[in-house]
Amino acid sequence: MAEFNDNLWAPWRMEYIRSLNEEAKEAGGCFLCRYFEKPEDDRKNHVVWRGTTAFVVMNRFPYNNGHLMIAVGRHAGNPADLTEEELTEMTRLSFTGAELLTRAVRAVGCNIGTNVGRCAGAGLPDHLHTHVVPRWDGDTNYMAVLGGVRVVPDSLDATYKQLVRAAVEMGLRDE
Repeated sequence: MAEFNDNLWAPWRMEYIRSLNEEAKEAGGCFLCRYFEKPEDDRKNHVVWRGTTAFVVMNRFPYNNGHLMIAVGRHAGNPADLTEEELTEMTRLSFTGAELLTRAVRAVGCNIGTNVGRCAGAGLPDHLHTHVVPRWDGDTNYMAVLGGVRVVPDSLDATYKQLVRAAVEMGLRDE
């Protein structure tokens, strides 16, 4: 066993965790709950489209350009607490989100995953959500390892427009 372990630091992650905690304190609750309750703010909040019990929103701290989150519409952090309808819709929206990313930003593949609990990586452990991260051949490089940064080549607003346009074309939402 090695005497010392090499660490791969991701200091940008703490900015994300702190922002969630501060935003929740300032606004009086969970941002995903607020997003679901206020469809009139979908553009501002980068909500791409909505289902009946769940919705698709862009991640404000993306791992890659177009990184989506699929969240159930009510505040629940444990998959066992979700209804069959909620679980089914989250799954459907996750895979439809992957198709949307293929069309909108020409993703070649996607990572789809749910972190259950803070120790598993959930930055917001009390509100279950699934990540859909678009991937392209050669999209990882030395920047994250040596520079401690990620290169996200487009803005959230520009990518949001692409995603909404593709969602309209796919019949997922109205303009």
